[in-house]
Amino acid sequence: MFGFLKTKDDPAAPATVSPATPRASWGDRLKAGLSRTRDTLNTPLTELFSRAKIDDELLEDLESTLLMADCGVDATHWLLAELKATVKREKLDTPAQLRFALEKSLQVLLTPLEQALDAGGQQPFVIMIAGVNGAGKTTSIGKLAKHFQSQGKSVLLAAGDTFRAAAREQLSAWGERNGVTVIAQESGDPAAVVFDAINAARARKIDVVLADTAGRLPTQLHLMEEIAKVRRVIQKVDASAPHEVLLVLDANIGQNAVQQVKAFDKAIGVTGLIVTKLDGTAKGGVLAAIARQCPKPVRFIGVGEGIDDLQPFRAGEFVGALLGTPE
Repeated sequence: MFGFLKTKDDPAAPATVSPATPRASWGDRLKAGLSRTRDTLNTPLTELFSRAKIDDELLEDLESTLLMADCGVDATHWLLAELKATVKREKLDTPAQLRFALEKSLQVLLTPLEQALDAGGQQPFVIMIAGVNGAGKTTSIGKLAKHFQSQGKSVLLAAGDTFRAAAREQLSAWGERNGVTVIAQESGDPAAVVFDAINAARARKIDVVLADTAGRLPTQLHLMEEIAKVRRVIQKVDASAPHEVLLVLDANIGQNAVQQVKAFDKAIGVTGLIVTKLDGTAKGGVLAAIARQCPKPVRFIGVGEGIDDLQPFRAGEFVGALLGTPE
């Protein structure tokens, strides 16, 4: 049988923060979260941009640094071509000027990925969440629930990962924390859980349905077919749904992220990305690789475990935090 879990209050809500010790702003948390990446990237960049002049050796070393930062071959070559054109056009002669040009080129590359998610226009607005095991799907769903609640929207969660009891329990815990309904089933067909959740949301006039799915590797073809089945069942309930298909990516996997985007897009038609764990050992250049090889809107990025540590992606803010650009 399906379980309906709901709480009215948030038992895990943090205590009110004293005005004397306010929590750091998102911008500060983003910079702190990207500190490992920035240190890894900026050590060679600082050395490069402190050289006496712009020459072929500097550009070759910059190319190696960008490749090491997970930018990928395509994005790295594009950035180098842009920089060389800028050097010639604007007659740049100092490495400090080249650093500024790199920041501008990165922003140009990443800005098309900056597309906010609008969950209006449909009720319920059905969001299907996919990704491999360990990418942070369930945690992202909990944070998304809080995000939509802050916009005044009602939310329902569908525990479509019926294979792992731990996933259902984790999602239920997020439901309790946010005070929202979670529809779950101890075992069985994930598509049936999502089907039931959408019908329940319709009956209750819920604004947003967040549907979890079981983690799977793109190489497991039978499991990829199963997630495609979940999408087909959603469309039987509502021909216009799912209205958003979000793929959760662990930023620490580097170039494998590109292959995941391509594989999941082929199976279920990915419409947006959530990039998590940027506060780990990730090298933030993977977003540049995605922008060149498989561009999809980056709806949210995550740099922490807090419930509000998942925020909409803003290219300028991200590049500034990545390169440590002074405000």
